Amino acid sequence: MRNLRTALLTVMATGLAVTALAQVPVAAAPASAPAQPKFLSAGQLPASHTPWTAGPVLQGVPVDGSVCTSGIAPAAGTRHRDFRTELDTNARQTITVAATTARAKKLAADLRSAVETCLDRLKEQEPGLEGEALYQGRINVEEGAHVYSIDTSYPEVGSTDIGLFSVGRDGRAVTVVEWGQLGELDGAPLKGFKKTTRSAVAKLY
Repeated sequence: MRNLRTALLTVMATGLAVTALAQVPVAAAPASAPAQPKFLSAGQLPASHTPWTAGPVLQGVPVDGSVCTSGIAPAAGTRHRDFRTELDTNARQTITVAATTARAKKLAADLRSAVETCLDRLKEQEPGLEGEALYQGRINVEEGAHVYSIDTSYPEVGSTDIGLFSVGRDGRAVTVVEWGQLGELDGAPLKGFKKTTRSAVAKLY
């Protein structure tokens, strides 16, 4: 029902916009807004046993936050998109367009620091949590991207989770890509995730 209501509202808004534009002289039409950075498509995510489904691109930061980077990026200038499969695998891309290149550089540095210290913070919040965080290298695309992995487990219950994270920048645009599923690092598509990260940064502009 929400999708249906959204579609109807979109059609209504489009109709109103067309009517309004028809009443405005051509000379008064505003200049077109700068193109916004582009998001990954479902087909650009790492290969999975079941197909990826891409959610809509939403304004602002995710309501439920992100496990490592919540509270770092501002809501203004930020959009995000969630992805999922039929199995216990999910992903998210967040893009923030900063006001200046200098602010984008600082944001990228802050996001990297948040990922690098994520496991320590998780251990403080979750007694009994064990894990290993690794820096998986830099990708030479635009202003660069950095990839990380965080492997966590709860020995008492026997559960394990693996998360892959990347932070990249192209000019004023900074993107974070997150991927996670049940399992361990040796079962994660690290090579595929690096390819996904390269695509994410390359298609920003």
